[in-house]
Parts: sequence; C-alpha cells; structure tokens
Amino acid sequence: MDYQSALAYISSFGRFGSRPGLERMQWMLEKMGHPEASQRFIHIAGTNGKGSTTALVHNVLQAAGYRVGMYTSPYLEAFTNRIGAGGKDIDTEALVSLVERLQPQLDAVSESNIGPITQFEVTTLLALAYYQELALDFVVWEVGLGGRLDATNVVMPVVSVITNIGRDHTEVLGDTLAQIAAEKAGIIKPDIPVVTAVKDEEALAVIQATANNLKAPLCCLGHEFTYTRNHFTLEEQSFDYRDQQCELKDVRIQLMGAHQCQNAATALAVISQLRQQGHRIDEAACRAGLAATRWPGRLEIMSKQPLVLVDGAHNPHGTLALRQALLEYFPGKKFSMVLGILQDKERAEMLAHLLPQASRVIFAAPSYSRATDPELLLRDAAVHQVPAQTAPSVAQAIDQALAELVDDEILLVAGSLYTVSEAREHLKQVLAQ
Repeated sequence: MDYQSALAYISSFGRFGSRPGLERMQWMLEKMGHPEASQRFIHIAGTNGKGSTTALVHNVLQAAGYRVGMYTSPYLEAFTNRIGAGGKDIDTEALVSLVERLQPQLDAVSESNIGPITQFEVTTLLALAYYQELALDFVVWEVGLGGRLDATNVVMPVVSVITNIGRDHTEVLGDTLAQIAAEKAGIIKPDIPVVTAVKDEEALAVIQATANNLKAPLCCLGHEFTYTRNHFTLEEQSFDYRDQQCELKDVRIQLMGAHQCQNAATALAVISQLRQQGHRIDEAACRAGLAATRWPGRLEIMSKQPLVLVDGAHNPHGTLALRQALLEYFPGKKFSMVLGILQDKERAEMLAHLLPQASRVIFAAPSYSRATDPELLLRDAAVHQVPAQTAPSVAQAIDQALAELVDDEILLVAGSLYTVSEAREHLKQVLAQ
C-alpha cells in the first residue's frame, strides 16, 4: 500500500456518513488493546474556537518542553494535517503503516453486526494508535461533532474544555442551546476538571449541572478566570489574564479577532489546571506558546497588497464573530466577498451577518458533496440588495474578484473551511505570480 492507496482506503469509509455512537470505537479499541488508556488527553469541545484553542494549548505545552500530539479536523491542505505531534504532521510513511496494521480490524468491524465504521472513526483510531507509538506526554484532542456520542469521547482526559455554545448541526445536536450544551457536556467525566468560556446562561446552566452531578470541578470565564483585551493591530493583539493562581499582563497573540483573545484566555485556564495537577509550565512557556500560534484559515491574511483575508466562518456563530472583527479592524469599509456555504448551515442568518459589509459578492461551491448550490445562495442574497453573481468554482470566483478590486478594496473569502481550503491553495499560486 502506498500513501494514495491509504488515503483512498480511509476515504472509502466516507460512504457510511456520520453515525453518532461509541459502540464501534469501543469494539475497535478492545481489539487494539486500548491505546487510549496510557495517554493524557486535553479534550476540547465547542461550537467554534475548538481548533484555535487546541493549537494554543498545544503550543504552550510544547514551549514548556513536553512532547505533545494535536488532533484536529477538518484539514486545510493535506489529510496529514489532522494528526500532528511535535508541531509536525504525521508523515506519509507512518500513516501508511498504521492503515496497513489496522485494516484487518477495520474491515472486521465494518462486516460485524455493529458496523459499518465511519471515516471519522477510522481517522480517530489511526490517531490513537499513532500517539501510543510515540508515547507522548499530552495529546490535545479536538471533538469532531457534539461530544457525548462523538468518536473522540472514548478517552479519559486530564482536563475537559467547552469553548462556547452556538447553533450548529441542529439536526444532530438539537434545536436549543440547552440541548446542544447537553451534547457537548457529554465529554465531562467524573472528578475531571472542566474549563469553559460559555457565556449563554441557558447553555452554561446545563454545563454547571452536568459538572455538579459528576463532581467535576468547573472553571468558568468571568468567575474562575477573566481577561481584558488591551490593543489590536493586523499583526498582533494583547490581553491581560487572571485566574485564582496567576496573573499575566500584556499577553500577546498573532491571531486576529476579539474571539481569539477569549480562546487564548481559555487555553491559559487549561494550562492553569495542568499546573495544579503538578505539571511544570512556566510563564515564559505560556507567553512563547501563545505568541507563536498560527491557525491557518481563521481571519488569515493571505496578501497585504491587495489585502486578501480568508476565514472559515462556517456557521452563524462564526459569521457573527467575523462580522464583529471586520467592523472593528476595518470600520466603514466594504468588502468584495467570495462565499461558499454548506447545505446543513443556517445560510440566511450567515448571509445576514456578512452581506451588509459587502460591496459585491460572488457565490461558489467548494468541491464537496454537501456544498450549497450557488444559485440558491444568489436567490437568498436578493433581499440584501448587494450586487451578486455566481462562479463555476471557488478558484474562478477568486480570479474574478481579484480582477475587479478597485483602489484599496479588500477581498474576503469565507463561508466554510472547505471553501477556505480551496481558496488558500489557489491564492498561494495566484499571489506568487
């Protein structure tokens, strides 16, 4: 088996879609000798901000000298982005070796009465086997969807994290914030500390009740930890942080947007919990790790002349944060936009957040089966009375938008991480010319 064959094998499980439940994972882990049992996990759930918070925690631990794995989804450039360790993606040879080793068991579970297994479950099992081989100090472990029935929820973490709660994947997680919070609170384990930046009272009440029932110490933004944002530019922003154990002034990050200060403060609260457990992580590591963090596709500047931004705002919670950042960083500006949105998203609400900031918009569908037909987006956009059209692909939409930019106009590409992934690949080629 070569790398492409391994990817094809993993992708073949995509035909089974998403099947919430832990039975298949537990069956496989039993056959694999429970690779998860010997590892320390920081388990991170939330509607948005999971990836950024995962990267921030990972980088602080790495700066402190620990050997750390980082599991995230989806990927932006290559499948190997999803399974990282030591700041590097899994190499292709290691991935092929793992696929070959697990293939007999993966085939067996798919043919059993509890199968078939899903693509996300396969990827999660590969990650667990990889991290066991490396014998890491920590694994920062991002939830895929929800929490309670997510494939990642087979581990016993040292800290559980819920970044925030918003409406997304309502067909699976529920229609209300309380229902969604209950699903995400499913990662909370007995006696294991929980860190959350959830602000909505209805959702927070669910998390508090779950933590209380399980006697899990709860560390909440605004209570056990706080932060104050100081200043921001396109290059960096800073904030002050305080919890019951420490106070850090003028902490600097290179991620854009007020929401990233909240993610960074949440990461520091996680680190504080680990320090209380006896792990040595000093202030210098906290500052260095946060300052070094980049998270591609999240308010990322691809070019300064012309100014081109990409952002994987893929649900209303994300587009609202993006809108607030645009208003803050570029007051009074209008943007030329390229948007591609997936079918299961609240697209009317997402467009309502973004189109008031648009001078014109081109809708395009990323090469993904769940992409919304651009003609539907064009129809939905009519109420906003913004010049709008469609393009056959994300790349063609970007080419057209770049050709039509005037003066100091800014191009923004957003709507889904699949759109952003294709945009980044194309922009790197175009802007290099």
